[in-house]
Amino acid sequence: MNDTDYKAFYDRVGQANGWDFSRLKVRVAGEQADIYEEAKRMCRKSDLLLDIGTGGGEAILAIRDAALLLVGIDRSQGMIQTARANLANAGATNVRFVHMEAEQLGFPEQFFDIATCRHAGFSAREVAKVLSREGLFITQQVAEGDKLNLKQAFGRGQSDGEPDGTLLRKYRLELEAAGFRDIRTKEYVTVEYYQTPEDLIFLLKHTPIIPGFGQEQGDFEVLRAFMEENRTDKGIRTNAKRFMISARNAADLGG
Repeated sequence: MNDTDYKAFYDRVGQANGWDFSRLKVRVAGEQADIYEEAKRMCRKSDLLLDIGTGGGEAILAIRDAALLLVGIDRSQGMIQTARANLANAGATNVRFVHMEAEQLGFPEQFFDIATCRHAGFSAREVAKVLSREGLFITQQVAEGDKLNLKQAFGRGQSDGEPDGTLLRKYRLELEAAGFRDIRTKEYVTVEYYQTPEDLIFLLKHTPIIPGFGQEQGDFEVLRAFMEENRTDKGIRTNAKRFMISARNAADLGG
């Protein structure tokens, strides 16, 4: 999936449901990554928080009491429309959503105390620019080892062909180059059991795990065979792999 195709796909998902997968019935075995619980734990009530790739905004709306102001940005106008609708329904007064590219953050220097980014791209140098000295950046990303049995069944998938750990190393190097310090990483591997075929189909239609799912001839036959092979008494089995990176801003903006 090239960048143009991904933007179109992402915008459709944004208009449909944001990143709200609460309707999915899935059991998870193992410790799960939860960037927003970590952000909530690290936040002070006086902090200003930036969320990069906020999607439908559900996550920062859920932790809005943790900070003084929370600003979510997203590259997709569809996502921002959904986020603003969610904001209106929530009635939160300290949350804002802005249509903006992560590669060009239009905020004053050192404006935010904490920045988060879940399952979206970011520019380490842009984050360093808008984050306060000693400010905290936390990102959670999908590792290459995610949904391995699904990718093998379809013969294609997100990060297809990339060795596991490639993205983690890339982001760590970029953060170091941007002047971040105290960089910490943690990986999370879980087993997921989707309770019904509809749950798995919803996941595949609303994420880029299998690019163009449903558009290639034979996709649903492959999925049927996959579900039969991976059906257990707990549900339809696959895996999730995530990693989290936290880092402190030590960039010299005057340099």
